[in-house]
Amino acid sequence: MYPMAPLVRTVLNTAARVAPGPAGRLAFHLFVRPLGRARPRPEEQALFAAARTGHLRVRGKDVVTYAWGDGRRPVLLVHGWSSRASRLTAFAEALVERGYSPVAFDAPGHGESSGRASNIVEYRAIIRELHAEHGDFDAVVAHSFGVLATHLALRDDVRAGRLVGIGGVSSFTMLLAGFRAGFGVDELVVRRMRAYVEQRVAPGEPGIWDRFDADRTPAELDLPVLLFHDEDDDMVPAVQARRLARAHGDRARLVVTRGLGHRRILKDPGVVAQAVEFATAGSVPEPAVTVPEAGIVPVPVSGIVPGGRIATG
Repeated sequence: MYPMAPLVRTVLNTAARVAPGPAGRLAFHLFVRPLGRARPRPEEQALFAAARTGHLRVRGKDVVTYAWGDGRRPVLLVHGWSSRASRLTAFAEALVERGYSPVAFDAPGHGESSGRASNIVEYRAIIRELHAEHGDFDAVVAHSFGVLATHLALRDDVRAGRLVGIGGVSSFTMLLAGFRAGFGVDELVVRRMRAYVEQRVAPGEPGIWDRFDADRTPAELDLPVLLFHDEDDDMVPAVQARRLARAHGDRARLVVTRGLGHRRILKDPGVVAQAVEFATAGSVPEPAVTVPEAGIVPVPVSGIVPGGRIATG
């Protein structure tokens, strides 16, 4: 529970009944605040010092962007919540070595970008701007909340050849449940926030709230998908990946790891190698594994070995 949760709960639950507009606005501003600003790690600094740094003005906020390579065969990297682009350094390095041109950004309130908050609509706007600048992406590699935001962008005219999702959130509803549990607010507060988003954040887009879920008819995207998720992920339950794999159907394959959690999976050599191989291959992945609602089933071909490494043979 957040330190101020009891006060916030009282204020929001009361306001939701007597002042719907302000309640929705306050709930939204709390919901979209990252939990701190991640700092770059020493092993990330050299690559990002060599990047071509750019700036976008998106929905009134300054966004820092990064690009490498000669501009051909661009691959978009999308970081997660309370994270930053540099957390995807291992993927960017491997892509550059193969002659691809990684493109990344720090969302508002993250990394080197300004602001104190961001949201899925802003992520979509940034991805759209980068698509307009760099052209169709050969692939997108996204982590955590970035997987959710990428699906929204791909539904709205952003084109990519393939998608790699790592530790991905598939259900916006899960994030809302976490918000409700953290502050102990009523369902009415969420309804007020939805009204605020639809009327003020994304006006003119009826039904956009329902399109926030990545596992809502993702088959319409019609692109090959490779998903990675660790069974010990303490931030995003593995069921999120299983739901997304099933929703994508035969175009998707799910690789389940062990012992990497939500963050170390981004640096695991086996994960990086398989992800980059897929992102640069242009081939359709093997059919998705049928995974039951409970339990985790190792994926044929890759499998799982102790220590978090993905077996490749």
